[in-house]
Amino acid sequence: MAMTFSQLGGIAGAPVTSDSGSIVAGESSKTTLNATALWKSPASLRCAVRTQAGDTDRISPSPPVSPVRGDLSVACQAFMDSETVVEQGRYLSGGGAQDKRKGVPVYVMMPLDSVSMGNGLNRRKAMNASLQALKSAGVEGIMMDVWWGLVERDAPGAYNWGGYEELLEMAKKFGLKVQAVMSFHQCGGNVGDSCTIPLPKWVAEEMEKDPDLAYTDQWGRRNFEYLSLGCDTLPVLKGRSPVQCYSDYMRAFKEKFNHLLGDTIVEIQVGMGPAGELRYPSYPEQNGTWRFPGIGAFQCYDKYMISSLKAAAEGIGKPKWGNTGPTDAGNYNNWPDDTNFFRKEGGGWDGDYGEFFLTWYSQLLLDHGERILISAKSIFENTGVKISVKVAGIHWHYGTRSHAPELTAGYYNTRFRDGYLPIAQMFARHGAIFNFTCIEMRDHEQPQDAQCAPEKLVRQVALATREAQVPLAGENALPRYDDYAHDQILNAASLNLDDDSGAEEMCAFTYLRMNPDLFHPDNWRRFVAFVKKMKEGKDTNRCWEQAEREAEHFVHVTRPLVQEAAGALMH
Repeated sequence: MAMTFSQLGGIAGAPVTSDSGSIVAGESSKTTLNATALWKSPASLRCAVRTQAGDTDRISPSPPVSPVRGDLSVACQAFMDSETVVEQGRYLSGGGAQDKRKGVPVYVMMPLDSVSMGNGLNRRKAMNASLQALKSAGVEGIMMDVWWGLVERDAPGAYNWGGYEELLEMAKKFGLKVQAVMSFHQCGGNVGDSCTIPLPKWVAEEMEKDPDLAYTDQWGRRNFEYLSLGCDTLPVLKGRSPVQCYSDYMRAFKEKFNHLLGDTIVEIQVGMGPAGELRYPSYPEQNGTWRFPGIGAFQCYDKYMISSLKAAAEGIGKPKWGNTGPTDAGNYNNWPDDTNFFRKEGGGWDGDYGEFFLTWYSQLLLDHGERILISAKSIFENTGVKISVKVAGIHWHYGTRSHAPELTAGYYNTRFRDGYLPIAQMFARHGAIFNFTCIEMRDHEQPQDAQCAPEKLVRQVALATREAQVPLAGENALPRYDDYAHDQILNAASLNLDDDSGAEEMCAFTYLRMNPDLFHPDNWRRFVAFVKKMKEGKDTNRCWEQAEREAEHFVHVTRPLVQEAAGALMH
């Protein structure tokens, strides 16, 4: 049976409040107990590792046989400060750049519904236990969606930060950093969406009046996940443009949480499309419209996008090309060779019209990202935070010539053209981090008939970010708790390209997601060891057996806390 918070507090020596069951933060910074004193190594267990300075080796300490009585936060700090761990490449005053030490800090995504529709904090007791458990595991921080549809739900300019205030203060209390996602999209309808959070009511009202504010496919199907970029700069939202609304929202966030920027809040990830990603909603799962591994469909048939297409076609003296997008590009669930446009031999994608259309389509996406980044950079400049943007890992049909699913999503990437370098270069102009998904996947795990190649895709993106000199961060696209996936993340995060062992590592990795499964005893044990290995960095002389011994010890020490977190999250 899981121990109660009162029992846990008695063990840890931490004060406990009785009204909500939440743990009050211990004054760990004032304790006189020497953290490293908890880690005396038996003479028989030796494991040479690189020190914090990186220039000499020393003998690593080992965990004691039994936990030491005292505030749990002290034990957590001992784990963080233990000489076996090379200090993390932290988000310094710059907010996202690593220092000279090696290692990749790990963040954990919070549940999508961490804040309720009533703007309160969901599962407060679970959050308290879970955040303390994450801190004990050596996690650097958390990622949270700050939903536009919750905060500015009822009226333009009326912001209710409700549960976010409490969640951010809780993260600060436990010493966790925060990646705050400006989520300007709807939650619901994408992979892993476990709840529904629509766009603000007043935005939905405007979209009902003018359905062309929504992305539209060639069959007239509207997508209400995110406003069409075709109206980015038009005053269609009660006198403001969408980009103005995004800017005002970010400015209000800055004003509300200015005291936490650069210290607790170290990164602002700016949502730029469905699922928060810089892309078109070309593969919507909602209502069964799209199924993996379909090629998706172009989203350029609202009147604002068609108006832009007409202007572009007239500008090159080809007015007929501006009447519509490709009409032979198949349906959402076709495969490339099922269509005339994407087929391998003589496909329209490889002709003059295809080059014109795909250049226009992808450039609009780049322009959309640039407009929002210019605004975000000006708002958060000199606050100590980094800006990041998430790019989708569209790995299916990657082995084909046309890369059809990437093209419909807005990434002009084919066998003959690098579509990720222009994105990385755009991010570089604004000092943004390139956040990429599908880091945990291996080529052979995916359907080979669909020519999936996530490893090759990650490599291409890593090379593009290196050329553009942009920091690369990663996420796993699907929940995975096995060592095999963890090893793949470790390998990908090291960014060993062309046997260049001196290359930079990823600047951060965000783990999907905090839920009861993460706190399952076997998953938690593997996760703690994974976090430790990520922090050690690729240039450290690793002793995996020692890392796993220490992880096993902390799993034991924190078992009551983790059991409490798992149980509370399930209710």
